[in-house]
Amino acid sequence: MVNRPLGKSFLMVCTAMLLAPLAQAADAPVLNTGSTAWMITAAALVLFMCLPGLALFYGGLVRAKNMLSLFTQCFGIAGVVGVLWVIYGYSMVVDTTGMVEGQVTFNSFVGGLGQAFLKGINADSLVGDIPEGVYVTFQMTFAIITPALIAGAFAERMKFSAALLFMAVWFTLVYAPVAHMVWGGPGALMHNWGVLDYAGGTAVHINAGVAALAACLILGKRKGYQNTPMPAHNLSLTMAGAAMLWVGWFGFNIGSGGGLSGLSGMVMLNTQLGACAGILGWMFTEWFKVGKPSAQGLACGALAGLVGITPACAYVGVGGALAIGLLCGVFCYLSVTVLKRRIGYDDSLDVFGLHGIGGMIGAVLTGVFCVPSLGGLVDGVSMGAQVMAQIKGVLLTTVYCFAASWVILKIIDRVMGLRADDAVEELGLDLAEHNERAYNH
Repeated sequence: MVNRPLGKSFLMVCTAMLLAPLAQAADAPVLNTGSTAWMITAAALVLFMCLPGLALFYGGLVRAKNMLSLFTQCFGIAGVVGVLWVIYGYSMVVDTTGMVEGQVTFNSFVGGLGQAFLKGINADSLVGDIPEGVYVTFQMTFAIITPALIAGAFAERMKFSAALLFMAVWFTLVYAPVAHMVWGGPGALMHNWGVLDYAGGTAVHINAGVAALAACLILGKRKGYQNTPMPAHNLSLTMAGAAMLWVGWFGFNIGSGGGLSGLSGMVMLNTQLGACAGILGWMFTEWFKVGKPSAQGLACGALAGLVGITPACAYVGVGGALAIGLLCGVFCYLSVTVLKRRIGYDDSLDVFGLHGIGGMIGAVLTGVFCVPSLGGLVDGVSMGAQVMAQIKGVLLTTVYCFAASWVILKIIDRVMGLRADDAVEELGLDLAEHNERAYNH
């Protein structure tokens, strides 16, 4: 006969042995259908930002003879970058092989190729609690829209073949490493520095804006720039495209959380407030300086606010979101009207002024407004230390992106030439390069 204490212990051991597999199963990632449904929607929204949102926004701003060239570039970039993302881009961004938290190694700058061709990914693969296939596609849309943003800087004058080659090389040597440095996790360079960038102030907006500045400086001004009027040919399309970008931005920012949580509501609210405050900042500045607010200005103000709030949306309170949006609206307006004229570069659609300057302002102000004393959501941070970390991230992205973009563009110019011929530019890229017209009348 088993005595009671021994019998009780025996039952406890048996119970523990039986429950151990269940405990392990509970610790394993479990598919969350709600988060999965949202991330599929978010991926579609970010793609919608590029096609048709960005294409319409840019297309309406150029002259009618170059309308289709913006669409062809956006579609072409989507095709090239989408394929390269699967071949090696995803792995370069997310592979953590060789990374050690707090240490700087080669893989602090770029991921390895352990997941090239999406090696090891199947229907059961999860990232957090969503299928990895969904995560791969969501991140792919970021990789597509970032180089597409640059196209606005060299609109109406770069050859289609040169643009595609530049985007492919730039994605490989600039976008993927910077995205890894900021989002690669423990051991990635900007992660080690403590840089806060929730949805792409550095990897997307500063990256695209600085590359845009390099491109328009190397290409030179459009034929007739400053002497020939070059008004937007269809502002209705531009306004519609800006509205699509605004709607899609919720997928861009909220989706960067990789699922849904209580924080998603704050990200959504801050995104909306950034856009609204950006409109007011740009509108009142333009009203004061010019005497009339413009439709194009209101659209650009919304985008300036959205750019600025992108890195900060999960880290600041509503006061911070309002301040960032407002300041981005004011200073992005001044950058495209005053700074651009004084330096004298021809950034066709003001990519640097909107995305470069807006991204820098938003990234630095993230360090200011993330502290709890100003309504921020990040506990235990020092404003001074965080602002310095943000500035380091901005400077690294700016210097590396500008230098690398300059070298890539110079090499391509030597190999095949960047700029369309004068006759092609005069005729328009739509007819000369694609044998099509946007409008047949």
